[in-house]
Amino acid sequence: MNIGILTGGGDCPGLNAVIRAVVRKAEKHYGSTVFGFHDGWKGILDERYEKLTIERMRGTLPRGGTILGTTRDHPYMFEGGTDTVTRVLADLDIDSVIVVGGEGTLSCALQLQNDGVANVIGVPKTIDNDIGATEMTFGFSTAVDIATEAIDRLHTTAESHDRIMIAEVMGRHVGHIAAWAGMAGGATMVLIPEEKFNIKNVAESLIRRHDAGRYASVVVIAEGALPEEGTMELREPTVDQYGHQRLGGISNIIAEEIEKRTGFETRVTVLGHVQRGGSPNPFDRVLGTRLGVAAIDAAHNRKYGEMVALQNGDIVTVSLEKAVGSLKTVSSEFWDTAKNFFA
Repeated sequence: MNIGILTGGGDCPGLNAVIRAVVRKAEKHYGSTVFGFHDGWKGILDERYEKLTIERMRGTLPRGGTILGTTRDHPYMFEGGTDTVTRVLADLDIDSVIVVGGEGTLSCALQLQNDGVANVIGVPKTIDNDIGATEMTFGFSTAVDIATEAIDRLHTTAESHDRIMIAEVMGRHVGHIAAWAGMAGGATMVLIPEEKFNIKNVAESLIRRHDAGRYASVVVIAEGALPEEGTMELREPTVDQYGHQRLGGISNIIAEEIEKRTGFETRVTVLGHVQRGGSPNPFDRVLGTRLGVAAIDAAHNRKYGEMVALQNGDIVTVSLEKAVGSLKTVSSEFWDTAKNFFA
């Protein structure tokens, strides 16, 4: 059996662990050939690929990013794109493609499966941890580690200068990174997309804290955090070539409002792509490895149109349709717990 694999969307710690696991079990257990397509679906459209072997994958487990490269391009963006995918996969005698990506990449994979263009197996990947039907996505744990370390460091400089320090983390539609890192780092306050904030209440909470003798505060803000209607004006975000809003920078607007309303010096640190880069932590290396092994097993069992997922500590397969049907938001149970520690 010949298997294809590609990585799409944003890069993420743990991608190479998945690729390595697929290749190792394919070669050692099944005797299969794995074709790695470069730069996501563009690798199929442009016929850019390589045969992946155990030898090729040596030393990649601790590496961040993806050795295959990644883009957000997909076959439906190009005239005749789906026909090209069908032809290239047939020429290489590829039985199925393991697609490693987030909600956008997996939605495209589902459409290709439903349209009869390709047999696909999904592997969930996003540091935002927002894909349904899986308890956790690889990359998330590493991102939380990075954000927590930043918050720890901001505490000491905030205390040295009696400042309010704001840490902006990734989280376009959900606040998992902000909520987890905020709790782990002992943040004063956390703002997430799931719970709209009132800037007046934010400022008053910080003033009360200051009046009580706590002159330093660390506020964690997810990049997709939103104010309550009519409480604060935000600039309309620009849109990239894929129709995604370019977020990031909301913390600068909030910082100006906080300083104006409280009189307290307020500084901002935007973590940005630092959260996605670098070596995956042990949890993400292991989770990526487990998902990769499960993906090649699913391919050989012809579980097409399904995604491997973590549920109750076990790796299972679920339908892609169920997985990409809705975003996984911060649960009310988790947020109720977290709020006990935030101003």
